[in-house]
Amino acid sequence: MELIEVFKALSNESRLQILQWLKEPDRHFTPHEGIDMNTTGVCVSQITDKLKMTQSTASQYLSILLRAGLIT
Repeated sequence: MELIEVFKALSNESRLQILQWLKEPDRHFTPHEGIDMNTTGVCVSQITDKLKMTQSTASQYLSILLRAGLIT
């Protein structure tokens, strides 16, 4: 993880919002039956809906956060 990549990832308000939501997924997303969002994760469509943007943009934001080592 390069520090510059972390700072770049955090320089966008929507990506910061995604990180805040993912810290407490049960509080911010509707769970799917039988899935623990804290261990399995959140569906990109739920993030897309909350951000009110296209799936490709949300996926790009998640890729940036992943490359920076901020999400898995």
